[in-house]
Amino acid sequence: MFSTKSGAAKLALGCILGMVGLKITFTVLTGSISILAQAVDSFLDVLAVGLAFFAVVIALKPADEEHPFGHGKTENIAAVVQSLLLFIAATMIAYSAILRIISGEPVRRTEVGIGVMIVSISVSFFLSRHLLRVSHATDSIALEAIARNIAADVYSAAGVLGAMTVIYFTRLNIIDPLVALLIAALIARSGYKMMRKSFGVLIDVRLPEEEEEIIRQTLMEHTGEFAGFHGMRTRKAGSQRFIDLHLVMRRDISVEEAHHMCDHLEEDLKGKLKDVSVTIHVEPCDSSDCEQCRVSGCSFRANIIRSIKG
Repeated sequence: MFSTKSGAAKLALGCILGMVGLKITFTVLTGSISILAQAVDSFLDVLAVGLAFFAVVIALKPADEEHPFGHGKTENIAAVVQSLLLFIAATMIAYSAILRIISGEPVRRTEVGIGVMIVSISVSFFLSRHLLRVSHATDSIALEAIARNIAADVYSAAGVLGAMTVIYFTRLNIIDPLVALLIAALIARSGYKMMRKSFGVLIDVRLPEEEEEIIRQTLMEHTGEFAGFHGMRTRKAGSQRFIDLHLVMRRDISVEEAHHMCDHLEEDLKGKLKDVSVTIHVEPCDSSDCEQCRVSGCSFRANIIRSIKG
């Protein structure tokens, strides 16, 4: 149930809502700015999960007349918006921490803060691991964005736990806003990384080099069946990969044979990469380099070579 895109998003939404309520309650009890930072971060996670869930539902819609390439980029737009939310959270937390440093207000009931941070770390750790597994299995950048946001909560909550522990034993209350500033920096860093990755897809950055190498190797496995290929272009929208290339076929091949060759290559590529859409433009060889051509069964090539040698 929770191993699909929508199921994982629902699980994340429920867990984060519970954590927001818990953190807000204990922020009031303790007066801790670092716990407040955690609550703000989790509240923005709720907005991010809701946005991602909406984006996943839209992205899964099949291509239609208005969107012939599908709706996959909806996930990337959602991830960009999540990045902006992270930047907003970082700014709010940093501002509140600076005000606390100026006012010098002490933290109350630190033992309560220690308990809530232990619960927060446990929930965030297991939830982020599950979401990362689902995002990798489904190739969902929106779920990956949520997972990394929640994973960042583990580190920031650990920092708050350490701060509460030190304050409990030493009464050095300045540690609380300093940890909040560190959390703000971590959140901003996470937002930057996600923004960079998501924005690249929106402007049609090519697939990773390792995936393009898989494409090239797949094509090279059929050496001897076509004369060559060129003009390969790749891009990605959400989890959908798009491949466009020119395939050079021998001159004496029929349209039906060329069509079967393209279908065969498309099936091979779909077997090695997930969610692939392949567009192949077939063109005839220019017959200027027949002696080096390795296409077997080409009568045009054979005639040319015979005339050269005769």
